[in-house]
Amino acid sequence: MRYEDFFINNINLLKKEGRYRSFAKLERIAGKFPKALIHLPDGTIKEITIWCSNDYLGMGQHEKTINAMVETTKAMGTGAGGTRNISGTSIWHDKLEKSVADLHGKEAGLVFSSGYTSNEAALSTIARLMGDSVIISDKLNHASMIHGIKSSNKDKKIFRHNDMEHLEQLLAEEPLNRPKIIAFESVYSMEGDISDIKSIITLAKKYNAFTYVDEVHAVGMYGARGAGICEELGIMNEIDVIEGTFGKAYGVMGGFITGKECIIDAVRSNASGFIFTTSLPPSVLAAAYESVEYLKISNIERNTQKENVKYMKEKLDKAGLKYLKGNSHIIPLIIGEATCCKMITDILMNEYNIYVQPINYPTVPKGTERLRLTPSACHTFNDIDYMVDTLQKLWEEHHIMEMAA
Repeated sequence: MRYEDFFINNINLLKKEGRYRSFAKLERIAGKFPKALIHLPDGTIKEITIWCSNDYLGMGQHEKTINAMVETTKAMGTGAGGTRNISGTSIWHDKLEKSVADLHGKEAGLVFSSGYTSNEAALSTIARLMGDSVIISDKLNHASMIHGIKSSNKDKKIFRHNDMEHLEQLLAEEPLNRPKIIAFESVYSMEGDISDIKSIITLAKKYNAFTYVDEVHAVGMYGARGAGICEELGIMNEIDVIEGTFGKAYGVMGGFITGKECIIDAVRSNASGFIFTTSLPPSVLAAAYESVEYLKISNIERNTQKENVKYMKEKLDKAGLKYLKGNSHIIPLIIGEATCCKMITDILMNEYNIYVQPINYPTVPKGTERLRLTPSACHTFNDIDYMVDTLQKLWEEHHIMEMAA
């Protein structure tokens, strides 16, 4: 037996199905986003335009985040020194956790090394500490939430995406006094839609359920201070735990949760994903803090990004290009076949200097392969015109409309 054959066969299958993932070697240029340099396998370097970044507002190149990271590194050095419990807690943890608690109007916050870790650690711990609990999860929840639910070893139920009737049916099946957690996202990044949060809260109250919402694609983006969809709807105080990230609109990295102090303290004291993970370094925390605080008062980036999204959707509609018409800033452009999806992204890169990654199974169901377009605050109308005109040309040349139908 050759053990390596298991892995070789797997990679060959992924390539055959058009699902093999290739990484582009990008060199971002501060001050020029969404422009970047790509280093090609043959050694050449060329400038491209990025269309699939989660740095929605361009905060990854903002002078406030850059200066905070550089100055804190010079003042405190690199690295955290260990886990939070041993030697890795800095003054910036305290400042940032107070900042996100204030952002969401909660008693306390807790910072993690990533948004994935925060979901996995928080959901698994909260469910485990609730005794005989059951988690009721939206079908399209992120892999990090699914991981956390599985790690809890508690009962779980899956409701059809954004289907309130199905959610109520599942809630009604449980005794009123059994601990129930409704786990969902505000913005679903592969669909581009927004969940019916007000209805979820109504059902949670009716059936005595705990609410946990992932706002990673919404923090920084929505609401008067960038607290997310729940702030925009005026319902933050009706959600038990709000989870977010610094790695998207805030332009840095890391994740967090906010909620009542007793909940946050219990997660801090029991979650393995928090206790045994090396902490984020002070420089990253300081940059995230500055980004969060800046976007609490600045609407310039949010408004510019909204204008770009509106303009791009109008252009796509006029061009007759099919996309999932959610009411968020994410635009999933459906292709419907894996190898074609990869071919289109290769052509965009090689011939038109446009970088966008194909989204294939298992991230999305087979037959719904797509390009996930994310116009940022830094794209121009000229960038959008060039992108849509190019897509329209390729769709006609390769008969994508028929394939996606």
